[in-house]
Amino acid sequence: MPKLKTNRAARKRFKVLKSGKIKKKRSFLRHILTSKPHGRKRSLRKRTLVHDADLKAVRQLLPCG
Repeated sequence: MPKLKTNRAARKRFKVLKSGKIKKKRSFLRHILTSKPHGRKRSLRKRTLVHDADLKAVRQLLPCG
C-alpha cells in the first residue's frame, strides 16, 4: 500500500487539534476593508473551526494530520 500524501496547500491553511477538530483562518479580511466596520474586522482576525459539513473534505486533504 503506498503512503498517503498530505495536500501541501491544505497543510498551510489548516491545523488539526488534539481533539480531532480542525482550525482555520476566517475569510473576508483581504481587501475592501474601509467599508467594513472595525468590530467585524476585529472578529475576523480570530481563528475558527472548520464547519461539520466541510470536515470530511478537509480530512481527505490532511490524511496524515
